[in-house]
Amino acid sequence: MEIGVSKCSFCLHVIAGIAIGILFLHPITKAVYWFEFQEEFQLKMTLWEFLLERARSDSFVEMIPMSLVFGSIGGLVGLGFGIYHLKLTAQHRAVQKLERELARDLPSLIAAGESDDTEFKSSVRWDVRQEKINKALDMVIAKTIAGFMNHKGGNLLIGIDDDGNILGLENDYKTLKYKNRDGFEQLIMDLVKTRLGGDKCRFIHTVFFKFEETDVCRIIVEPSNEPVYCNDTNVAKYFLRTGNVTRELDAQEVVSHVSGRVNNGS
Repeated sequence: MEIGVSKCSFCLHVIAGIAIGILFLHPITKAVYWFEFQEEFQLKMTLWEFLLERARSDSFVEMIPMSLVFGSIGGLVGLGFGIYHLKLTAQHRAVQKLERELARDLPSLIAAGESDDTEFKSSVRWDVRQEKINKALDMVIAKTIAGFMNHKGGNLLIGIDDDGNILGLENDYKTLKYKNRDGFEQLIMDLVKTRLGGDKCRFIHTVFFKFEETDVCRIIVEPSNEPVYCNDTNVAKYFLRTGNVTRELDAQEVVSHVSGRVNNGS
């Protein structure tokens, strides 16, 4: 529905531009002609009389070429405004969605459990079971973020296990050069840049909470307007959030999903 409204609005901008070009730009050029050459050609009439006289004397056939020219100019201007309006509309929707996400409090997110737009992760680098650093875990984080980007966005809560128990970020902090929130946020951004591409950093927003005397990180992920691939040992993989899991799609599924998103305008 929103896509149809956007396309309709876009077409209206172009049509309005064409109308303005024909109904306003064309007469304005005649007015400019009158101001510049009334004395040279001794145009003994007012501007309004001159415009009426030209309108009466120019035949319909003679008007077509100039109308096409000014209609095209107006249409191009309308096209530019239409594109600008669509971009502003998209940004406004993104801001609204981000505001809605920020309005959801952490306890309610945890209580609702994992879903198609919420995922819990114990840590980014610290392996809770082995009790040591496991840098392979960052791929798990990266594919979850990519899955959200390729779907409709979502929330990744780090410092919480699958059962919703609060573990905190202290163990991850210990593995960092800067053992605080700033260091952790830098870790996330570096991970996204390395695994997904630096241009994808704009789709994520990190928010920290003090919960039960420990830090929890909430990563709000916006949906991407283009396919997001995850770099796994120099192999590009495509992940998608389906239900409460993130799964890798095979080549045929990727083509089908990407073409579907294009057709839907998302």
